[in-house]
Amino acid sequence: MLTIAIAQTAPKLLDVEANFEQVVNLTGRIAADIYLFPELCLSGYAFSSPEEVHGWALHQDNPYSGRLMRLTEEREIALCGGYAEATADGAIYNSAFFIGNGKLLANYRKTHLFYRERQFFTPGNSGFSVVQYLGARFGMMICYDWIYPEAARSLALLGAQVILHPANLVLPYCQRAMFARSVENRVFIATANRVGRETNALSDDLLFTGGSQVVAPDGEYLLTFDDSESAVRSIQIDPSAADNKVLNSFNSLLEDRRPELYVGGVQSP
Repeated sequence: MLTIAIAQTAPKLLDVEANFEQVVNLTGRIAADIYLFPELCLSGYAFSSPEEVHGWALHQDNPYSGRLMRLTEEREIALCGGYAEATADGAIYNSAFFIGNGKLLANYRKTHLFYRERQFFTPGNSGFSVVQYLGARFGMMICYDWIYPEAARSLALLGAQVILHPANLVLPYCQRAMFARSVENRVFIATANRVGRETNALSDDLLFTGGSQVVAPDGEYLLTFDDSESAVRSIQIDPSAADNKVLNSFNSLLEDRRPELYVGGVQSP
């Protein structure tokens, strides 16, 4: 069994230090094995220019990562959350870290960019992958990736039992759609969305929809938040429940796929 904590927060735009302290403080409020935070939880979301993003983006080896690694090592926990990632070649990615027991276990770069993100970020090139932690298999996707069934399906085909999904959702659809993503892949999906409102110099006025949740492989909503609360709550899950892809005596969810007939179908690894 694993305990996953979801932190539904309202990050302060362009205040990395304050947002980092919020991450640290919230992990101390309840006991869990894994803590999941929203997309871009260290920077906020509503940037006004590419130059602003570059000014606040962090390299993988930034001081905050080092402090998070020490925190996870001391407490024997894992943290997953989003940040603006700067690279040596000048690219900026909308990324998510998965840090556990003092190590960077995975770094995922958002595949599908939403709205004005296209002006600020480079489309992700990491692809989808699965990492093991505490005997369970985890994959990551970020926010708008949810609307592409191929994202969750790719992770399921790679063996993910739990999909960690940091988000900054402004549309009203995802929280209901995760029922389908969980059932069609028989996986746990944990979504950490943010709350609050952000505006920028481009006249964007973004109201984030909250509704963070954990959905089980059978579609049961194990944990739900409302659309405005800032809180951290946890739920215990058995990741092995995601290994059973059998629907009945005739149907096995992934084995019944016929990718040779699909347009752009995902082949089994």
